[in-house]
Amino acid sequence: MTLQQEIVGNAMQMAVVNLHPGQTVYCEAGKFLFKTTNVTMETRLSGPSGGGGQQQGGSGGGMGGLLRQAMGTAMQVGQRMLAGESLAFQYFTAQGGQGTVGFAGVLPGEMRALELDGSRAWFAEKDAFVAAESTVEFGIAFAGGRTGMSGGEGFVLEKFTGYGTVIIAGAGNFIDLNPADFGGRIEVDTGCVVAFEEGIQYGVQRVGGLNRQGLMNAVFGGEGLSLATLEGNGRVILQSLTIESLANALKKAQGGDKQGPTGGLFSTHAG
Repeated sequence: MTLQQEIVGNAMQMAVVNLHPGQTVYCEAGKFLFKTTNVTMETRLSGPSGGGGQQQGGSGGGMGGLLRQAMGTAMQVGQRMLAGESLAFQYFTAQGGQGTVGFAGVLPGEMRALELDGSRAWFAEKDAFVAAESTVEFGIAFAGGRTGMSGGEGFVLEKFTGYGTVIIAGAGNFIDLNPADFGGRIEVDTGCVVAFEEGIQYGVQRVGGLNRQGLMNAVFGGEGLSLATLEGNGRVILQSLTIESLANALKKAQGGDKQGPTGGLFSTHAG
């Protein structure tokens, strides 16, 4: 059953979801805005496919089944802790008729509804996830140690598989690109990647060589030492605003310029 949703607003968008009787949508804790009274709300530690949130028949498996269920939930929670994600999900189910639930992201920017048909997964930056149908599975993917340490946001990614609608959010405005339309490869500020389809290869490369121009790019260019690379044929969603640039702008407005005159390599993360 397709999730009926509408994304409304401009600078700070919201997703208004209409649920059929018995239909369930879940969100990361902290992304819920409002609901109608006939929509129940339940907080669980497990994802929609995990056993820790719903009792899957207490007689099946006995103590061994309960132990496996608890271990599976603990692994999910541990992965989300490592990724810096919320420890719990909130589940909303319409009872006795149609219901409405509202969700939002945490930064000024856009939202996007992605439709999964089971053939391709989607990957997104940390904190991009807002809400999804219960038929969509939420997981954590690791881009690899070398890529991650260079790429910041790229080390830990959210992964969505299964069927149905997943709603993501980012900062600023979105632009949709396909690397295949630009020779098969694009290079992006590491903080501007919101999401991309399975089949797109994500990597990180150094900005220039270890020469005079490379050092100029790193020190004065505002990009640091690395750029994200996206290769292949598939959808890529980028955002026009990075969290670091927003934090630095706020610090500067408060009289504390965290980036300094050089930016790039010598900039410091706000917070």
